[in-house]
Amino acid sequence: MRALLAIVAFAVAGNAFAQLLTEKRFFTLPQYASVGGKPIKNVRVGYETYGKLNAAGDNAVFVPHFFSGTSHAAGRYKADDKAAGYWDAIIGAGKAIDTDKYFVVSADTLVNLNVKSPAVGTTGPSTINPDTGKPYGSAFPVVSMRDFVRAHKALIDSLGVKKLKAVAGASGGAIQAMEWGAAYPELVERVIHVIGPGLDIHPYVIAMLDAWVAPIKLDPNWKGGDYHGGPEPAAGLAQSLKLVTLTTVHFAWAEKLHGYKWASEGGNPADALGNLFAIEDALNKAGQARAGATDASHFVWMAKANQLYNVEKEQARIKAKVLFLPAKTDLLFPPELSRRAADKLRAQGNYVELYEIDGTSGHLDGLFSIGKVADQIRAFMEK
Repeated sequence: MRALLAIVAFAVAGNAFAQLLTEKRFFTLPQYASVGGKPIKNVRVGYETYGKLNAAGDNAVFVPHFFSGTSHAAGRYKADDKAAGYWDAIIGAGKAIDTDKYFVVSADTLVNLNVKSPAVGTTGPSTINPDTGKPYGSAFPVVSMRDFVRAHKALIDSLGVKKLKAVAGASGGAIQAMEWGAAYPELVERVIHVIGPGLDIHPYVIAMLDAWVAPIKLDPNWKGGDYHGGPEPAAGLAQSLKLVTLTTVHFAWAEKLHGYKWASEGGNPADALGNLFAIEDALNKAGQARAGATDASHFVWMAKANQLYNVEKEQARIKAKVLFLPAKTDLLFPPELSRRAADKLRAQGNYVELYEIDGTSGHLDGLFSIGKVADQIRAFMEK
């Protein structure tokens, strides 16, 4: 995590654009019925905005976040914050998503993993059910990416947005962007689908998501999701987060950063079962560090929402221009998936562009290397 923050800080330090300052706000939807017909009261949504909405309400861009992300897509809350939002390279005055032209909104999803943070507004299994005064736990309904989109639609309606120039997101955010195009075809002019799966989740990734949640469900403290108020399934969660990191990077990353180094000097892995290679030790420590800030039940519900993604039967509803930006070394959502979806949308008459992000960080190049496709994004916004 420290390495990630250092990369982001370095990238920002070299950026000649003016610093963007933002603040976190919160919106509450008093009543919501899920896609599955389940009622949820007092849905809380944390959000940030950058730029200004014009009088016609038609210059907005919505930015949904990735699996473990938050609404902090760009800028800083304070001038001396060490790191900016994850897409600060492309959101801001004069940047690809130009806040001198566009009113940019980014929001926390339902079941956001970072619910423990006061800077995150979300509703999920760990939050209080107003009918019982206790955490929902296993009683919280299954929610889908379409539920995320519908809750965010209520948010932008409250802000006076009448038209979305684009919906742009990475990974789980790319999934939501395509859901926006299918759910609200007359509202959404462009979809920017970065390191996404295309029109549906691949069966291989459904199984991958199941593997991600398995350590949590095997932790004795899991209790079917009803552990709130007692010991958390922290050990299982740490292993789940380790798996997320491992499966979203490329093998070149592992070779370059760790190679065959030992975790400790003199600790030859051949001498004892407890002696680890450096990559094992680093991934274990990263998972443990992230577990303290993450809620296990929200992780499980978020994984389910990803597994349910499929708009292929609704693709005819998508009218938006679509920009696919897969990463060349992505092993989770390889470029082939974007090419398949691009072909299908072109065949039905959509304007479609596709460019591959160059890099060696695998899936994470949709975050680390997004600046490399800033020109393509800027040009697409003018199409």
